[in-house]
Amino acid sequence: MGKPTGFLEINRELAADTAPRERVKHWQEFHEHLPEEKLRAQGARCMDCGIPFCHVGRILAGAAAGCPINNLIPEWNDMVYRGLWKEAIERLLKTNNFPEFTGRVCPAPCEGSCTVGMHTPPVTIKQIECEIIDRAFREGWIASQPPATRTGKNIAVVGSGPAGLAAAAQLNKAGHNVTVFERADRIGGLLMYGIPNMKLDKEQVVLRRVKLMEKEGVKFVTNTEVGKNYPTKKLRANFNAVVLATGATVPRDLKIEGRALNGIYFAMDFLAANTKSLLDGKRTANFIDAAGKDVVVIGGGDTGTDCVGTSLRHGCRSVTQLEILPQPPLERAANNPWPEWPKVYKLDYGQEEAKVIQGADPRTYLVTAKKFIGDASGNIKEILTVKIEWQKDAQGRFTPKEVPGTEKTIPAQLVLLAMGFLGPDAAILKDLGVAQDDRTNIKADYGKFATSVRGVFAAGDCRRGQSLIVWAINEGRACASEVDRYLMSQTDLP
Repeated sequence: MGKPTGFLEINRELAADTAPRERVKHWQEFHEHLPEEKLRAQGARCMDCGIPFCHVGRILAGAAAGCPINNLIPEWNDMVYRGLWKEAIERLLKTNNFPEFTGRVCPAPCEGSCTVGMHTPPVTIKQIECEIIDRAFREGWIASQPPATRTGKNIAVVGSGPAGLAAAAQLNKAGHNVTVFERADRIGGLLMYGIPNMKLDKEQVVLRRVKLMEKEGVKFVTNTEVGKNYPTKKLRANFNAVVLATGATVPRDLKIEGRALNGIYFAMDFLAANTKSLLDGKRTANFIDAAGKDVVVIGGGDTGTDCVGTSLRHGCRSVTQLEILPQPPLERAANNPWPEWPKVYKLDYGQEEAKVIQGADPRTYLVTAKKFIGDASGNIKEILTVKIEWQKDAQGRFTPKEVPGTEKTIPAQLVLLAMGFLGPDAAILKDLGVAQDDRTNIKADYGKFATSVRGVFAAGDCRRGQSLIVWAINEGRACASEVDRYLMSQTDLP
């Protein structure tokens, strides 16, 4: 540790963002960069505490505590402090195939478990991670590294999100011939079409990594949906092993009166069509326009935030976000101690933009939609909402109960459902004969990743349910090791 007293002497400092009123005018990433001397100072705040929960990657109280891919955070923080950038990227790549993704879109559970964060603001781990990999690309330290020899084994990876890409990268490194199948027209899955461009640039960041993997020997096949225009029998016949990394793509619906009205969409349909139109340079047939409309986003989380930010960039008249949960406290509650993920109030980028433009945080808490109301043409016009309170039922479980007399009607010409996902698309699973658990996820034990069908493995959200990008990378890497072991009787993959 190069600066034992760094956390006492240096305050947390983040790079400035482009002002909200300016950044809603475009789709580019809006995070600025700190100069090197300030980055090194931020690295000095890492105290090498001896109890680095920042990289333990455990589930505590139902949420990730620390980094699920076990990044060697204290090591590369110290290297940045000492100006050893090349050594820092070498440490970072030992555990993370795609720091340029996690450094931009991961919610940073590592910072929530930072020891410094017990009493003062935590180390800027996420920012330092992103700066390490971005500098490595600028300096030319990141180059294709195809394996020296090939095993002759052929592996199919179905799905090109973070889990599928991580599995493909590791299996290719082991010398196997890897083919990744993606049903969309571009590689990346959630990274490409589930996250807006202003959070994760597609051309400069996502496709840069895809092209690098292609140079290393990974084969990508787009516009191909296994089980539909590519038979599963052909998949089993042509490949020695299959990795299912299809994600959890079935959205949670809100089946209340008026659901069939025009103008009500799942959030991912809205976001995906927007990104495709942006990349194609023209509006696609399924583009959903928020311009001039009162937009209501039902649900929270990152997807809800992305809907808010995207609607503002379209030029919506207003945007409101309905949250069924109570507003989090400003500081950790007594039942939410370190190193658990801090469940505190946060103004994310979309809400920050809405607050500046509209004058207030767009979120309304402890409220739910009760009825969708349409006009004479069958289009959504209003939403009848009602306040709720959480009460324990006979089994002691908290359930939402309507508060009588709190009904309210709000205008809405566009409604976006951002209430999470239920599980993977079942079509390919049934076609392959893969067993599913009670939540419809693929049945495969963590650490083994083997499904009920020999030679078929599963990783990521399709196995564990909707989760974080770092868990997807964790599972993709770990699954690759098990596939390698299955094919070669042993593995050297980490």
